[in-house]
Amino acid sequence: MTKAATRPQPISEGHALSTLVIVPTGMLGGGVSSRHLESGVRAGAHAIALDSGSTDSGPSYLARGVSKMNREAVKRDMTHLMRAASGAAIPLLIGSCGTAGTDSGVDWTCDIAVEVARELGIQPRIALLYSEQEIGELKRKNAEGRIHALAPAGPLSDAALEACDHVVALMGPEPYMRAVAEGADIVLGGRTTDTAVLAAVPLLRGRGGGPAWHAAKIAECGGQCTVDPRAGGVLISVEAEGFEIEPLDDDNRTSPESVSAHMLYENTDPLHLVEPGGELDVSAAVYLAKDDRITRVTGSVWRPRPYTMKLEGAGGGSFQTIMFIGIEDPEVLANLDDFHDRLSTALIQRIHALFGHEADDFDLSLRIYGHNAVSGRPVPPGSPPPREVGVMLVVTAPTQSLATRMAKSCNPYFFHFPLRPGIELPSYAFPFTPAEIERGQVFEFKLNHVVETTDGLERVRTRWVDLRTPSKGE
Repeated sequence: MTKAATRPQPISEGHALSTLVIVPTGMLGGGVSSRHLESGVRAGAHAIALDSGSTDSGPSYLARGVSKMNREAVKRDMTHLMRAASGAAIPLLIGSCGTAGTDSGVDWTCDIAVEVARELGIQPRIALLYSEQEIGELKRKNAEGRIHALAPAGPLSDAALEACDHVVALMGPEPYMRAVAEGADIVLGGRTTDTAVLAAVPLLRGRGGGPAWHAAKIAECGGQCTVDPRAGGVLISVEAEGFEIEPLDDDNRTSPESVSAHMLYENTDPLHLVEPGGELDVSAAVYLAKDDRITRVTGSVWRPRPYTMKLEGAGGGSFQTIMFIGIEDPEVLANLDDFHDRLSTALIQRIHALFGHEADDFDLSLRIYGHNAVSGRPVPPGSPPPREVGVMLVVTAPTQSLATRMAKSCNPYFFHFPLRPGIELPSYAFPFTPAEIERGQVFEFKLNHVVETTDGLERVRTRWVDLRTPSKGE
């Protein structure tokens, strides 16, 4: 950046000083406060670190290699983050760029960072960490017995790999540590475990493995571990024997309960967390309130294990077309299960009658919102009828054209299906015209496996963008 940065240097694990990391939000693009960043910088932060990815929103973003966050929100956050990091001469680390951590997601985020740097008048040295995997190489690893299934998946086949549009391997902290040690002002990483990007600088500075990984797990979602999760991010202070966590907002606080509870988040075992190269054991951890805002944690242990990286892969499949209706008819509302079954049967029969062999491979489902569309479970006996419901028809077929033609064939039945034969045909409310809405291709996750590696750097490629060096033509 425009001023020389003092780089974190490894120090002895017994050193009394802490390593402070600002975690301003749980997701790049989710909103960052410049006031909170300034508070962390004043406290003496050594780095800013945060996540930018997730599989929570399904496989589409990985399969297509695009971000679920809009560019405007990411650029706004990057502007605040880069201004704060530049002013404090501390590194900025961002993991799982572009939601899914594909190579294109890293490049997309880099383009935004370069644009922001020029607007701020700074010249950062940016390290780009790529963790997208080549299918042929994974086939070779699999043939060598170096790829293993995670429950409930079975052995990996070449066909499953070939069905993936993109495959990424979740990085540990080592690529980030190396990039910072080699002088990166900004590190933009591909798919990374949420914790690794936060643990990287404390580990580089020689802090305890247990405290570093545990603090990172607790802080991975920013303020989610505080009493008021919407009030902003947190500052973690990592030592050799423990860590402290406090909100960046003066009016927020943490508690032993809010901090310890986050070990349950996206984790089947609240006492153990498996990460690349090891396992975090917090079975002996002690959570104490240091004061009314800060929680101190000790007793965390890091247990090294053979290095593996989780593989995520996704690809496209069939296509969908949907239609909606709203129903307020009290007689239908009092008999929704019967209505669902009779309408579904009538629509499926109509498609088979009209499409012949084209109907050998399709799926039709009705989802009644306001009744049981979310859970799919039977409604308990005696439940009162809802005031109104929305019914979504979903047709899935091998091509978009076929899905849409099938949905259109359902139109008259879907919008005018009587509860029972012999009564006057109803007209249900439809919110859109044309009624059929093409959803496009359906995507799915194809992998739930890990690949053995010699270390945390083997499956990662690094590229540098140094804005202090003019490009050709400038």
